[in-house]
Amino acid sequence: MTEAKAILKDIRDKKYKPVYVLHGEESYFIDTISDYIQNNVLEAHEKDFNQTIMYGKETDAGQIMAAAKRFPMMAERQVVIVKEAQNLTRELDKLESYFSNPMESTVLVICYKYKKIDKRKKIAKLAAKAGVLFESKKLYENQVGSWIEGVLKSKGYNIEPKATFMLVEFLGTDLAKINNELQKLQLVLPKGTTISAKEIEENIGISKDFNVFELNKALGQKNAKKCFTICNYFSANPKQHPIIPIIALLYNYFSKVLLYHGLASKSEDAVAKALKVNRFFVKDYVQAAQYYPMRKVSGIISSIKDADLKVKGVGASPFAQQDILKSLLVEILN
Repeated sequence: MTEAKAILKDIRDKKYKPVYVLHGEESYFIDTISDYIQNNVLEAHEKDFNQTIMYGKETDAGQIMAAAKRFPMMAERQVVIVKEAQNLTRELDKLESYFSNPMESTVLVICYKYKKIDKRKKIAKLAAKAGVLFESKKLYENQVGSWIEGVLKSKGYNIEPKATFMLVEFLGTDLAKINNELQKLQLVLPKGTTISAKEIEENIGISKDFNVFELNKALGQKNAKKCFTICNYFSANPKQHPIIPIIALLYNYFSKVLLYHGLASKSEDAVAKALKVNRFFVKDYVQAAQYYPMRKVSGIISSIKDADLKVKGVGASPFAQQDILKSLLVEILN
């Protein structure tokens, strides 16, 4: 994430490299960098003769090098972008000769999505020496919230912690999917808006009252009525609330409660840093720790693991998935 920002900053400052090889499992950063180059390096009147877009399924190394070796027409430079280059795996090594001596007047961008290029290979080393070799890595779940906040802040918006949690819970770590939803919000909400759970519910369709965030909070308060109300909502909407991610998030929550018990310092800053959560959520873990001593939390985590095995068919449980969740909640609350 930091490296992608640095690359974009250099491009905005017109510090162009002759070669950009963008590879890795997270397509969002690859698209962001290549789209910015496509839209901003050349002026509109220069693009007709000096910007070439190629696709991996429809080209080969020879055609890429031929395009990259052309001189720009009535412009300082030309741009050649190869999209879907993961379809060129067998051809990539043939670009070694070009990477060894690239045209300084060409900005060549190779977009190799969904998998990595072996950095030990000569082609990778040459790319890094000639320009930029950028691996776009998937973010961990605990990093996505900060990314959402950063994207919105750059567009003139803020977002409440609960709203961020709802997005991550509902959309996971797929940055492209999350960004699409953020763009929808930006279309309907004026700049300067602090996006709340209400805006998420009204514009994206994620319930602000029936989600794992609220379930965790109800468990932390030992509010049995609310827990089972949410559980019944999940059972009635299984496609929107599959049980495996719910169990994973319950495990994550109680693991943090267990970690809280073991902290030497219980200051708000120390807890937020150790648990890798926004300070806004610290009070919830403090309250949960009061209801659930360390030994009880250890037992809860064991019960969650057992429920996960049952959901996955281990032990041939005769219960429906919603019954497994209800049974787990009973064990946690007792």
